[in-house]
Amino acid sequence: MKHLEKGVGLRSAPRDFLRDLNVDNLSAGIVAGIFGLSAGIIHISAGTAAGLDSHFIMIWVISYLMINGLFGLFVPAYYRLPLPMANSIPGALLFAAIIPVVGLEAALGATLIAGAIALVAGLAGVMGSVMKLIPMPIVMGMVAGVLLKFGLNMVAPLENALLPAAIMILAFFFSARLLRRVPPLIVAMLAGIAYMAYSGVDFSAVEFSVTFPEFIVPEFTLEAFLAYGLPLALILVGMETPAGVGLVKGMGYKEVPANAITAVGGFATMLSAFFNLHSTCIAAPATGICASPEAGERDKRWVAAVITGAVFMLGAPFYGFVVSLIQAMPGYFIAIIAGLALLRVITSAMHMAFSGKHEMGGLFAFLIAASGLQILGIGASFWALVLGVFVSLIFEARDFEFTAARAVASKPALSKRAG
Repeated sequence: MKHLEKGVGLRSAPRDFLRDLNVDNLSAGIVAGIFGLSAGIIHISAGTAAGLDSHFIMIWVISYLMINGLFGLFVPAYYRLPLPMANSIPGALLFAAIIPVVGLEAALGATLIAGAIALVAGLAGVMGSVMKLIPMPIVMGMVAGVLLKFGLNMVAPLENALLPAAIMILAFFFSARLLRRVPPLIVAMLAGIAYMAYSGVDFSAVEFSVTFPEFIVPEFTLEAFLAYGLPLALILVGMETPAGVGLVKGMGYKEVPANAITAVGGFATMLSAFFNLHSTCIAAPATGICASPEAGERDKRWVAAVITGAVFMLGAPFYGFVVSLIQAMPGYFIAIIAGLALLRVITSAMHMAFSGKHEMGGLFAFLIAASGLQILGIGASFWALVLGVFVSLIFEARDFEFTAARAVASKPALSKRAG
């Protein structure tokens, strides 16, 4: 436990939450929460494509929101940092694909082992070494590549939904310039809702339903671990934590508890395995929203992450209703809001990736992450880090800390020989 970073604590968290709550972090937290709710569509799409049972898919998504929301209340409150919790999207795609091959119980058994590996990695304090092996410019290049699609999805509606897209985007920028006390995200959301009301969007198909997570006992097989559990552990330790930590540091936070984030995510992933869920980790896109300047003063942005967790938990039992509501909305609405919320994060990530050392590695990480490629069934985000580091080792070896330290250490030896 000595390697886990200490936080502020939970005793005064409720009082501090009320003290720090404001319109900026409230709006950012709601936007991040809505974004997280809409991300469940990815699970539904992946599960449907894999031929999984519709009831299981719904339980899977509800468990994602309930468990991740629960940990998303306590982690940011304990550390007073914008650290919303969610699950691994690359892990979700692997999980959906492996279930028809090895079975649900075996896949969850592999999830349990992957969580244990992440827990041990955090407790052992290895994340400092992992972060040194994966330099920040490469991490931020990967982050910029992942988030690029949100920016592209924000402007894409200008082709087929020019009027509402222009209204929302212009409302954001004009309000940011003219209405300093009103969060521009709120103005953009209100502008979009007003247009939907004016254009007569049909919400008649929205259905109300209530569902809760279900308990299940995992099983253990070597096949499931090698095909899914080991890759998932690598994703949790080598991709999700570095991406989340990189985002928070990119927003000006110097001390981020990488070991604790990994350990808590590992423990929560082990718990998740008993409720049909594949992982729990820091939520990179939601972190970008909660840690961004749109969430207000830096020392109060943690409130946005707590609100995100609350939105997850409140929305979880009613997710069937939420899905039908999201499906009734025009696709441009959430795409534009998410893109606007992440604009400053994208610019910050690109600046950190391409303005100093490891430029070539950062560039390759950006391109690979943006491409969306898959190798051996593992998504682009993971390979962006691996290949970005590989390219940087070849072309920019002097930029790594361990090579620089070795060079400095060798100078006294050379001077002694010369003397």
